[in-house]
Amino acid sequence: MTRLTAILAATTMLAAPAAAQELSVVGSWSSLPLHKQYEAPFWSETLPAASGGKISVALTTHNQMNLGVGDVYRLLGDGVYDVGMTVADYAVADAPELEGLDVPLLALTADEARAMVDAARPMVADIFRDRFNSHVLAIAPYPPQVVFCNAPVTQLSDLEGLKVRASGRMTAQFLEALGAEGINVSFGEVPGALQNGVVDCAVTGAGSGYSAGWWEVSTHLLPIPLGGWDSVVTAMNLDRWNSLDAETQALIALEVKEKFEDPAWAAAQDALVTDIACLTGNGDCPTGEARDMTLVEVSDADFDRAREVLVSKVLPDWAARAGNDWAKRWNETVGATVGVTIAGVN
Repeated sequence: MTRLTAILAATTMLAAPAAAQELSVVGSWSSLPLHKQYEAPFWSETLPAASGGKISVALTTHNQMNLGVGDVYRLLGDGVYDVGMTVADYAVADAPELEGLDVPLLALTADEARAMVDAARPMVADIFRDRFNSHVLAIAPYPPQVVFCNAPVTQLSDLEGLKVRASGRMTAQFLEALGAEGINVSFGEVPGALQNGVVDCAVTGAGSGYSAGWWEVSTHLLPIPLGGWDSVVTAMNLDRWNSLDAETQALIALEVKEKFEDPAWAAAQDALVTDIACLTGNGDCPTGEARDMTLVEVSDADFDRAREVLVSKVLPDWAARAGNDWAKRWNETVGATVGVTIAGVN
């Protein structure tokens, strides 16, 4: 209660808007490109302008508020703020069925990832309504979650026996199925963990790792999307959403899609190419100084082995956690879109 009281006190102005059209918004990691390039401009400028000044926004981020990442959607459901966004994987302790949104290795391009997310979206909407008393507004990507290593690796099998920070629970189980040891380390603690040998490798988006300086404590980059695309869900407290008139709801839904979600997806594939160039020096780096990490080429054999582990072990384990009904629904939507079926589901 003391911690929650402190959070409420720190967000009094956010949690109690003075007018019906004022929205309190808590964004994702403030230091990363998704927030800087898309979230902040949209909520601070684009939406208020599109509303003709009828909607105003008070914007902060969960790390600026010092929220635990697992608390973001819980507090949103409680009405502490109106809109919240963070990585969906941070909420899987409360909603294991949500792991089905961002499955490793099923999408190798931004177009494939968006098709997978679009297929999953009705499921995600139901999960957020029932688990977090929230209405889903958008699902945007971080770039594919690749592997940074402070150890010499030349192929996927070299991860066996290494300690690897995973970007989510399904990724951790995937790594363990490959023979690695999945380690739970928060994003901000990864550089120190790599430097001090707490972990040998860590999974995150290439652009996130570049922005956060992981290249300073890593030597090798394995650009296989072992952590999926780390989807970020933007949702509004359901009571707050229902309090808005239909015209305002329609305006927010349209603007979020066309001015935030669509541009973030459109940039995702090019961002991956650029981010890898910035980390390795293989190509132009328009966003800053290129670094010199060793780029490890991913072989067809690596992909084949990873896919076999995913289908035979990781997805059936998730189906057991989420339950048959969710697994069946996943097969009929996401699985049908990507050509993968979880066996034993009926």
